[in-house]
Amino acid sequence: MKHSDTKVAWPNEELKGFQRVRLQPGGTKTVKMPLAAKSLAYFAEAQGQFVVLEEPLTLGIGSSSADIRLEQKVAVAAAK
Repeated sequence: MKHSDTKVAWPNEELKGFQRVRLQPGGTKTVKMPLAAKSLAYFAEAQGQFVVLEEPLTLGIGSSSADIRLEQKVAVAAAK
């Protein structure tokens, strides 16, 4: 996961989920990996609490961080 257009200092990339999937050549499989909002939070010292920013994230899927095969930009919206 990469943060785009952020106001907070984040690592260049972060691992937020992992699942090993084995496929035969040409095979496909649907994989669901929920991403909890709390895993996107940072501690805002001025507010004294964890905060989830409404900012775009880029999610990546691949065999390693050096071999990302699919990326998708997603919007993060606050819970209402």
